[in-house]
Amino acid sequence: MSSSFHTADRQTHRRVMLVGLLFCTAFVLVSYFAREQPENTYVLKKADRIVRTAGGSASAH
Repeated sequence: MSSSFHTADRQTHRRVMLVGLLFCTAFVLVSYFAREQPENTYVLKKADRIVRTAGGSASAH
């Protein structure tokens, strides 16, 4: 009898852990996508500047 109790307990533990993990994952995803995304165009500006100056002569600073 003792082994069947532990087997059922292990299955219940796995289910509880799986449901908890799913809830945590859903909470993190909703929190991430629900927040306002910052307008960060720094990378785009830098890439544009690199593309525009590619192949040109280097400036003497």
